[in-house]
Amino acid sequence: MNELITELKELIIEGLNLEDTSASDIDEDAPLFGEGLGLDSVDALELGLLVQKKYGLELSAKTDNLKEIFASVSSLAGYIAKNRK
Repeated sequence: MNELITELKELIIEGLNLEDTSASDIDEDAPLFGEGLGLDSVDALELGLLVQKKYGLELSAKTDNLKEIFASVSSLAGYIAKNRK
């Protein structure tokens, strides 16, 4: 799971062009949106597409618990670990 968390942090940094951020700067339990990492709605769309492409997941606005899935790096990693193809 730690490997997946690190991989997700790097995906977020590279995919969202967070140039001045390193993986160690991201607290895996901190919120991704608002306070915490501070991502916005555009970042949410981009991150959703990146995760779907990399891990073969199907996510949409109709996906149950979407806010909880993307609450933090840890929650996203847990969802990916259970559902990736």
